[in-house]
Amino acid sequence: MKNMKEIEDIITKAIKKVNGNKENDLCRYIPGSTGGYLHHFTLKKMKLRQPTELCSLLEKFIINSEKPTRIPPKQRAARGSRKKKDQYTFSRSQLEKMIHLARATGNKEIITMLAPKKSLASCKRELIASIRQGKADQDLWNSYMEIVLASDSSNETSSLGSPALANR
Repeated sequence: MKNMKEIEDIITKAIKKVNGNKENDLCRYIPGSTGGYLHHFTLKKMKLRQPTELCSLLEKFIINSEKPTRIPPKQRAARGSRKKKDQYTFSRSQLEKMIHLARATGNKEIITMLAPKKSLASCKRELIASIRQGKADQDLWNSYMEIVLASDSSNETSSLGSPALANR
């Protein structure tokens, strides 16, 4: 095993050969195990924990090489790659136009898909206002019932978590 002075000499020699300024500049000339070049954290760890292996890598890829070659970085996923390819994004005005067209054609399925979900309070207000006007809107009543049933089921689920209420 080499002592720290010998390791520092090899690192300094390698830095000069690649015309670098610091140890991290060496990373781009040493291949990593998963493709691309060696990460700078790995280089620091190797310097402390596996100095002989680091020295052999430096000698193999930089010092004994006539012209050390920079290793290209490993391929990474493009930014926004988590986005679904077949999913469309619409501006607010485009969405409002589509809702308007769906209402004009009477397509209730598309309206429920595109229209924003209403809160229980706003749904109650609209339902009371329509009753005061003497109109019975079945869709409004259905959406009110869905909200009430959804809130009841979520309340039951959360209340079952407490030991006192679990044995109803």
